[in-house]
Amino acid sequence: MLRPSISREELASLPIRRYGGRVSLVDSPERLDEARSDISRGTVVGLDTETRPAFRPGESYLPCLVQVATANAVYLFPLRHSDSFPVLAALLAAQGIVKAGVALAFDLRRLSLVFPFEHKNVVELGAIARRAGLEQAGVRNLAGIALQYRIPKGNRTSNWAAPRLSASQVTYAATDAWICRELYLRFAELGLPGTTPADPGPVGAAA
Repeated sequence: MLRPSISREELASLPIRRYGGRVSLVDSPERLDEARSDISRGTVVGLDTETRPAFRPGESYLPCLVQVATANAVYLFPLRHSDSFPVLAALLAAQGIVKAGVALAFDLRRLSLVFPFEHKNVVELGAIARRAGLEQAGVRNLAGIALQYRIPKGNRTSNWAAPRLSASQVTYAATDAWICRELYLRFAELGLPGTTPADPGPVGAAA
């Protein structure tokens, strides 16, 4: 059974983990075809978005990056490439693929302002955690509680609309999607309400 919370000090003492598998920046027709094929073969993906930060009152931006983690890779979709919209819309509408993430309701509301889609089988990890009695539902606290490692916070407020992402941005973005998939699989392993058994497949992590 999972503990209900983790202290800041306990979280800071855990080993750091980042995604160490293959990352594909989907910026060409060939990479888009590869992403479509891989995503369609799976049953569970981790899903996240990134948005350019706003620092002034009244300033806001729409999502500019979507991250999708499969068993084989993490795909980063820069939303300036509209060719990816049909692939993402098909994923979001696929009943047979779990889309797991944290705070997805907000992400999807904002994403719907970028391109239209329907969504099915979207799983909010925070809701699963709260139903299981956990008092903390943020992705980093959940990683500490359920997986016993710490996800770095760096690059959260970097410029995600930049035409070229840095290596650290790519790792950060990939890690956020990957950890959502890992959390869903852990919750499913524990039989928490709101999950179904899933084949985890190969995943990559490195310190």
